[in-house]
Amino acid sequence: MTRERNFVYPKEVDTFAFDWGRLALTVAPEVNGAARFSGGVVDLQKGQGHARHNHPGAEEIIFVISGTGEQMVEDEEGNPVVRKVGPGCTIYVPESRFHSTTNTGDGLMQLFVVYSPAGPELALRELPDFRLVPPAA
Repeated sequence: MTRERNFVYPKEVDTFAFDWGRLALTVAPEVNGAARFSGGVVDLQKGQGHARHNHPGAEEIIFVISGTGEQMVEDEEGNPVVRKVGPGCTIYVPESRFHSTTNTGDGLMQLFVVYSPAGPELALRELPDFRLVPPAA
C-alpha cells in the first residue's frame, strides 16, 4: 500500500453493485491490510434484500446504521428466526449460519457488516448480477 488506509470512506474504494444494492469494503486485506476480518457499508434499496445465504467457516456482524427491515438468522436447528430491525440494532450471525436481510422501510437501509475471518464477501463476485464500480473521482 502506497498511502495510509486507516481512515477510509466508502466512496474511496471499489463498490460491489447488485440489483438489490451495494457493498463498499472499507476494511479488508486488499484495502488496508486487515488480517483477521473484513467489513464495509451495505446499502439496500427500498423493498430489496439479499437472498438466504451463509459464509462457511466465518462469523458475521451486521449493524443497522439507518432504515428498517427484517433480518433472518437460522437457529441451531436450521429454523429461520425473523426479527424487525432498525437503527442501532446489532445482529450476530454465527459461523456458517444461513441468514438474509430485507429492507422493509420507505427508503434506503444502510448497514455496516464485519466478516471474520476475511474472505467470504469475495464470493459475491460470482453472483450473476455482480458489477464492480470503481471509486468516485
